[in-house]
Amino acid sequence: MQIFLKCKAAIIKREGSSKMKEKVTFHHAVTMYLRGIKELHKVSPKFFPILTFYCIVNAVTPYITVFFSAQILKELATFRREDILWKWVAIGVLSVGIVSALKAVLKHRYDTLFNDLWGRKEIIFIQKLFSLDFEEIDKQENHDLRSQIQQNENWMGWGLMKIPNVYENFVTGMIGILSGITLTISLFTAQVPKEAGWLTVFNNPLFIFIFAAIMIGVSVLAGKFSAASTKCQSTLSSQATMGNRLFGHFGFVGMDKERSIDMRMNNQQNLIGAYWNKNLAFGVDGPSGKMARGKMGIYASLGVCITTLITGFIYVFTCLKAWGGAFDVGSITQYVGAATTMAGNIFLLTGLIGVMETNTGYLDKTFEFLDIPNAMYQGSLTTEKRADRRYEVEFKDVSFHYPGSDIWALRHVSMKFKVGERLAIVGENGSGKTTFIKLLCRLYDPQEGQILLNGIDIRKYRYDDYMNIFSVVFQDFQLICQPLGANVAGNMQYDHDRVYQALVDAGFGERLTSMEKGLDTMIYKNLSEDGVDISGGEAQKIAIARALYKDAPFIILDEPTAALDPIAEAEIYEKFDKIAGDKTAIYISHRLSSCKFCDEIAVFEEGAVVQQGSHEALVSDTNGKYYELWNAQAQYYTE
Repeated sequence: MQIFLKCKAAIIKREGSSKMKEKVTFHHAVTMYLRGIKELHKVSPKFFPILTFYCIVNAVTPYITVFFSAQILKELATFRREDILWKWVAIGVLSVGIVSALKAVLKHRYDTLFNDLWGRKEIIFIQKLFSLDFEEIDKQENHDLRSQIQQNENWMGWGLMKIPNVYENFVTGMIGILSGITLTISLFTAQVPKEAGWLTVFNNPLFIFIFAAIMIGVSVLAGKFSAASTKCQSTLSSQATMGNRLFGHFGFVGMDKERSIDMRMNNQQNLIGAYWNKNLAFGVDGPSGKMARGKMGIYASLGVCITTLITGFIYVFTCLKAWGGAFDVGSITQYVGAATTMAGNIFLLTGLIGVMETNTGYLDKTFEFLDIPNAMYQGSLTTEKRADRRYEVEFKDVSFHYPGSDIWALRHVSMKFKVGERLAIVGENGSGKTTFIKLLCRLYDPQEGQILLNGIDIRKYRYDDYMNIFSVVFQDFQLICQPLGANVAGNMQYDHDRVYQALVDAGFGERLTSMEKGLDTMIYKNLSEDGVDISGGEAQKIAIARALYKDAPFIILDEPTAALDPIAEAEIYEKFDKIAGDKTAIYISHRLSSCKFCDEIAVFEEGAVVQQGSHEALVSDTNGKYYELWNAQAQYYTE
């Protein structure tokens, strides 16, 4: 229980630092909604046109019914002409039938597009993530922001997916009000005969103005209460986010195959059950349930109850004017139906203001993420395409620390190497090896010093062009649940012969021949029942094949063979050395025996290069770090 409360407090504290704004201007709200509509329209161009058409039809449908019902009753109450009566019945039934059928078709199409929009909306965020600098995508605060946006959507659809609802209610309400005015204007202009006595007071423009003001005022007041109820919900954002996070993780953790062994062997289901049973964010005894029984429920109830007063006012006013002789009994149906529907639309629009104001705060978070700037300079120079692949890379007094940290990951690193050489980078965990590779590939820019390619600062090269000269297999590489050939090529269209050869060169040939579908074999079973699961070692060979297929001047292996035994790793490195040919190969490994064949070995310690040279030269230095590491591992080496 204490663990649960600590988790809850931590999440609420973190989410509480990003509460919705207390006051949102109307201009800002409209600006955010217009931008949101524009973003959603990009990923689903048909959605808003269909929704607009549906809103118009939906708004006028009740008025059409009211109008024709009034005409039929009017004829029955007055002249009772059979031919006219049948005409109104026929036209009314036909009109209502056509409009109802059209409404049903549009509603079905709208629902389909809306459900599709939930998925397509993610394209907006995916495109943003793909376009972000690695430095930005690697920041925890950006991941937290994206997670918060998702939790807001999962809670009550706050954010982008609230826009369709607001748009629908706004268009429906506006069309409904305009239609209502058209059918009710004669309610106020029709004169009560003078012989009606005191009822002639309804002819006074001041009275009519007061009545209209009361009707609108009560509708607005009801909408205000509805808006207040909505704002109450937004105050539960932190608790709801926490609840959704716990549910999203612990509710489905039992389906995670990678965790299943640990869960059973260590009885972790008891720990998971504690979080599950104590998650009351959406329960009747949780904050949401308590607020529903409190002021949120009171505000919502008052909003609904007040709307009944509008209906009463309309009935009394309409019936008294009809009693005084201003119009026939058939018109009562038209006026009462149209006026009450119009009042409902006024209530809808007024309540919508509260929803817009509340959701604008969530939209601000959405666009805060979508507006994350890329600070990395993209460069303009084209990377030289040398036929001999002769490039020289130099680190000149490079120092770097990760964003948000004041600890130097690299400090005053200076070294130089040429394409065609074999460079090994060794050192203990946390010594800066992978950071060195990230800077070389320009995933980050150093805070101090320069990295030069053929004497030119790499920041001056066009960013995408520069990255294309590297083929990298990181230690935490990922394969995609797609066909084997597409995984290697990174594309659905590829050179089958080159992919096949890359897999053979990477040591995957024997397994490939056992696959019935060959390169079309789906990796993993997430998206295909006939997909195949592969071992960690096999995945590493596929990742190496991917680097070979790219055929870049630089090939970098950042401990991708960690899942293999030392002998298997040494064999792959030795074979890879032959395959690399005239390319530059950079190896990072904890196992020093795998790097003996390299031309140069750089030894990292605490973010600095403390030694550099060949294996023979370094191992002969009995006072050096390499000698220390070599002897610590010597018991595992065999000739």
